[in-house]
Amino acid sequence: MAISRAWIGSRAALAQLAVAPVRVFLSTTLLAMSLAGCGAVAIHPAPKLPKPLLQQLPASVGLIVPADTRKYRHKETRWGVDWDVDLGAGHMRIMHDVFVNEFEHVEEFKDLESARAASNLQALFEARIDQYSFVTARETGGRYYAVTIRYRINLYTPQGEKSDSFTLTGYGNSLAKGMKSSTPLLNATNAAMRDAAAKFLVQFPDLPAGQKLAHHESVTAEVIVAAADNPLIDAVPIDDPLPEISLGPALGAAPPPSAGAPPKTPAVVAPPKT
Repeated sequence: MAISRAWIGSRAALAQLAVAPVRVFLSTTLLAMSLAGCGAVAIHPAPKLPKPLLQQLPASVGLIVPADTRKYRHKETRWGVDWDVDLGAGHMRIMHDVFVNEFEHVEEFKDLESARAASNLQALFEARIDQYSFVTARETGGRYYAVTIRYRINLYTPQGEKSDSFTLTGYGNSLAKGMKSSTPLLNATNAAMRDAAAKFLVQFPDLPAGQKLAHHESVTAEVIVAAADNPLIDAVPIDDPLPEISLGPALGAAPPPSAGAPPKTPAVVAPPKT
């Protein structure tokens, strides 16, 4: 009986050894799927901007969203996964909300030619997306997804002459949870769009062009401040309470800002905490 029990115990042990590699394989596969996602990932960000507690500038302005921005789409293939981020409709929506909240009267146009044909406007703003980039949970050790969006706001006189250009960089992040890659990427993108919107709403009135419009003056063709030297429309680090990690290079990735990045600018419209 003792020999029989030992033999049965050996068979059970062998069975466990045979199953162990399968369990390891399944665990590794599930982890890889959760980090990189499977198949294609497609999102259509459309963030809602809360009503900011600020006073509108007493100005009538034109908002131009050109065709390439209205149809802006970021596509790339990373680790065998197709990523498709459609920013066009969401960008039009949030730019509309930003300018309606910032200025007393806003007219929207599809191009500069039609905007400068309008009357009784004191400035023309052209909103563009310069770059969209992101990192996934695979690059952050399974911790979070992060997004960087760089916007360019070109400022023109009512006659269509170039006056200035502002660069806005929005950051957003979202914890990586569950098996889906689309949800945290969508949340991080929405947060980055709201971050850029908050910067413009709060900081533009303090710029020389904002001061002109606040005093019922039209924007002139003089170059006020070069965007690269303008400290008021700045960047903020990703809000990541966990210790920093080293990220490897990735195509199109936007690693979190370094420790030397400027402190976060207080904003009326803050992205929700994830």
